[in-house]
Amino acid sequence: MKKLLARLPVALGVAVAVVAPLASTAIAVPVAPTAPRAGKLTQVGPIAEHGFPAWFRDSNNVRLEACTTLEDPLCATLPDEVPNPDQPVSYPDNFPGEFFYQLAGAELTLTNGVDATIGMDLEGAWAAEEVREGDQMVFGRIRIRFDAPAGERYRITHPYGIDDIVADDKKGVNMTEDIGTTPGGFGQALTSRVGPFLKWDPAVAPAAPAGYTGDPGVDHKVVGSPYNTNFVRIERLDPVTGSVLSEVGFTDLFSVQGRYATNSGVDLDQATYSVGPDGTGAVEVFATSEPDQVIEIAGNDALGFRGARLRGANGRYYGRFPVTGPVPAGATVEVINQSDQPATHKKRALVDVVRIENVAYDADAQTLSVAASSSDRATRPALSVTGFGPLTGSPFTGVVAPPATITVTSAAGGTATAPLIGSGGTFQPTAPVAAATADTPAIIGQTVRLDGRATVGEVDTYAWTQVSGPQVTLTNPAAALATFVPTTPGAYVFSLAVQGPGGTAVPVTVTVNVTASTVPLANAGTDLTVVRGRTVALDGSRSSAAESYSWRQVSGPAVTLTNATSARPGFVYPVQALPAAPGPNATYVANNDPVVLELTVRNPAGVATDQVIVRPQAETLSNFAFRYRTGTNEWRLSGASNINAGQRVTVVLGSTLTGRVIGTATVDATSAFRVRVTGPVPGTIRTISLVSSTGAQQLALPVTVTN
Repeated sequence: MKKLLARLPVALGVAVAVVAPLASTAIAVPVAPTAPRAGKLTQVGPIAEHGFPAWFRDSNNVRLEACTTLEDPLCATLPDEVPNPDQPVSYPDNFPGEFFYQLAGAELTLTNGVDATIGMDLEGAWAAEEVREGDQMVFGRIRIRFDAPAGERYRITHPYGIDDIVADDKKGVNMTEDIGTTPGGFGQALTSRVGPFLKWDPAVAPAAPAGYTGDPGVDHKVVGSPYNTNFVRIERLDPVTGSVLSEVGFTDLFSVQGRYATNSGVDLDQATYSVGPDGTGAVEVFATSEPDQVIEIAGNDALGFRGARLRGANGRYYGRFPVTGPVPAGATVEVINQSDQPATHKKRALVDVVRIENVAYDADAQTLSVAASSSDRATRPALSVTGFGPLTGSPFTGVVAPPATITVTSAAGGTATAPLIGSGGTFQPTAPVAAATADTPAIIGQTVRLDGRATVGEVDTYAWTQVSGPQVTLTNPAAALATFVPTTPGAYVFSLAVQGPGGTAVPVTVTVNVTASTVPLANAGTDLTVVRGRTVALDGSRSSAAESYSWRQVSGPAVTLTNATSARPGFVYPVQALPAAPGPNATYVANNDPVVLELTVRNPAGVATDQVIVRPQAETLSNFAFRYRTGTNEWRLSGASNINAGQRVTVVLGSTLTGRVIGTATVDATSAFRVRVTGPVPGTIRTISLVSSTGAQQLALPVTVTN
């Protein structure tokens, strides 16, 4: 098989794969093609005996089945995915860990000699990577991989869209997108970018093997792209503008694996029974499959009927069969799609039909009445209401807040749900509950707020009145928020009365203690030392006699203050900007200056200011090992930091930070960093310089040059 398959972890949801340790993650962005999408996956087939869909259908009415066996070289799973490849595949004991409905990909060599691969698969796998019932999942996968220098940007056009990717690690471009990784959520795969299915172009010889989308061992032109982009084109882009710099790779040859589904399968959607007091009655069966199938029910001696055919239309199938005796506990029925070769069998537990005749909720009495019955009139199985208990004929009491729907379950397995409609009086507003606060203590000349906004309930009117203290004039006394300006020291007492449609609240009072004016004193807090990139909390709460606060930056790297008019604002200390790849960067300047901020406080008696200095934590880079190999044009650079903050370290060629960028690495959990890249060629330069996003700088460090 020409296409290389490998067991790789599933990326849950949409993910960009993280490659080797110490590497960063490639930045990948799917781009909407200019042409509208013309096709997709459209349908999930019936569930087969292994718990996966028997097939998937696309908008071209192509159905592909799961390639789960080892015997078919045109539709095979990998031997190392089967516990015992010398034995036939069987579920669950000898079933593959992963398999494919579509396995499609392309390999091409770029203009610089690097090999690139792209995979576009519809894959079946297990959530915990082991065969376990209930863990089945099917997902659409797009995977793109090739080596590229960090910072280079590429646009990859392929049959299922366009991806814009920036290489940001030593392995270059490494992107995986998986859609549909929820166990049992097989319909999620329909929303992936995979689809319609790719198949050999019938206009190009040779033709695909009968019954297959192609031969995976032979690269061939294909059709099926929803954008008519039945090729892979890789273009290098300008990292900033996104304009095309050059086309570095193209192919219209693909390896595809897929087998057209010949069986339709069958889903047994419901199987119910209804019997009279003598135990006789009927079984009703509801099934779905492809149209025009021969769907039969298997004879059942315990229930007393022989095998017979279901009636079908538009893929729906129905049958009604006699029951000649009591229905035994745990009875099952089986349907068979005789049109399939081999025939498909599906079993389901037989349950009764629950009918809910009445659901009544009395909001005044807080009672819930439910009337329901079972189609089993012979054994009359017990019925219960979910969340409330057995049905006894009496209403459930003390039901303060009922659910929107009522579900009744039967001991014979049936269930039914009905909406709830209540009766009784309508609810009216209750009297509000007044609440009052104030700015206290206060000073002469300060605007003092009386705040009733914490009042609970529907409020039509507010009324603030002064109870005692030096007389003042209230502003907005009929609003939730009133104010006054005291001119004399003392205790001022105010009352708040509120009224609403539900009545009048009990009045509440609040006291404001007013003192003589004093000049404020600003205190911006103690100087701080923080790691760049982290949040800084400022504290001016130790200022005295302050009516208002205002913070501003005086110097240092520009920051954005949050809550700059409060006592406790904050900001994120900006990380050190790193030289842009590939360089050189003639105007680059590293700035590790402290951030200086000034606090201004005011009250009617005056203004005061104070400053606080926030310094970056000193960082030391050490344990260097720098080597360049002329024969392979390879750099191997490593070191360590005394700060472990996941910061990035950029290595620049030369004795300053303005030269060409060699590479960038992330400091790992052990405080180490490594750069291993190809190029640039140093020429006669034998030094490098380092700068980190947390502020460290090391200039003109020697490099060992070997063959």
